[in-house]
Amino acid sequence: MTATVASHRKPRQHPLAALTGGARSARTARTAATLALAGAATATGFAPAAEGAPVAAVADKAGQAAHRLTPDRVKDRVNALYQEAEVATQSYNGAKEAAGAAREELSRLQDEAARRTAELNAARGELGTVAASQYRSGGVDPTVRLLLSADPQRYLDGAAVLERAGSHQATAVAGYARRLGSVRQIQRRAEDTAQRLADTEAALKKHRVTVVHKLGAAEQLLNRLTAEQRQRMAGRGGAHGGAGRGRAGHGTGHGAGRGDGLPGKLPAGPGAAAAAAAVAQAAAQAPDPRAARAVAYAYAALGKPYVWGATGPSGFDCSGLTQAAWRSGGVSLPRTTYTQISSGPRIDRSRLAPGDLVFFYSGISHVGLYIGDGKMIHAPHPGAPVRIAPIDQMPFAAATRPA
Repeated sequence: MTATVASHRKPRQHPLAALTGGARSARTARTAATLALAGAATATGFAPAAEGAPVAAVADKAGQAAHRLTPDRVKDRVNALYQEAEVATQSYNGAKEAAGAAREELSRLQDEAARRTAELNAARGELGTVAASQYRSGGVDPTVRLLLSADPQRYLDGAAVLERAGSHQATAVAGYARRLGSVRQIQRRAEDTAQRLADTEAALKKHRVTVVHKLGAAEQLLNRLTAEQRQRMAGRGGAHGGAGRGRAGHGTGHGAGRGDGLPGKLPAGPGAAAAAAAVAQAAAQAPDPRAARAVAYAYAALGKPYVWGATGPSGFDCSGLTQAAWRSGGVSLPRTTYTQISSGPRIDRSRLAPGDLVFFYSGISHVGLYIGDGKMIHAPHPGAPVRIAPIDQMPFAAATRPA
């Protein structure tokens, strides 16, 4: 018979509370403490924040975990947060582009609906003239009376009535029917576009919240480190220490949404000659003048801040930089990494030339502009300005030569 456990039995004591000192107890203490620390780190420092979670809560948990994590593990987690934020940024950029296109289409459809409605009213007026003429000559034809009723569709459904109309009247009626159908079609398209715009704007808001949460968590982790730890981290090519000293802005203001093809000036001072020589060398190796101009633009953008959602000229995200660079060369690229990768033929890594777009991560969430010698110019993440980096710094995915 199975014994029944009493519901009032005293709960088993937590292992940590029973630690008194023996070898077994010491091992148990170390194991329990390790598991507790790992659990806390997983819950706060390593588990991705749930989309839509409050920024303060995510950042506070991440900051608490940073006290217990080594700088190397903080760097790994911060870099992971930046990469997750960049995925959301590309989704944001795509939604923003789609919203802009839907907004333009809706405006065009509204203008077209207004124009065709005016034509419809003119056609209706012509039929009114026919009706008045028939009335003066002995009565209104049943066809016109039906057409001018409160429900014109009844007429359109009864096409046989046209057989009883005269040639002039038949032409006017057919024109009215055609315009009425056209107006209704435009109105339906406008309604569909308006709904698509609303859905896209909702997605835009969602992606923006995700980006802010990810960057907030990364910023809080970095703020828990000392200045020396941040400096060492930046020196090893990890997360940039400056990210912890001020939140990167969203693409607003004079630095966002502009890709007008106006590069800044090359760095002045002692390094100016070397910079100019590097630009000249890369341009000479570029496959065509357009690529050479794109490379020159990227060099001129060195030092500009990363601003997510921005396309220059004073700040960029990764795909905003490549889009602006190639626009200066006369080539219009799509807005996002996952659309830019289809902007030209794929190029094998061994055949890379200055100006080629190099993409990273399996989700194609980051892009840079190749400048030769295994290096690229890219906009890395908040706190890290546009800079030169080896393409081996991130998992290489593919390369494209814009056409």
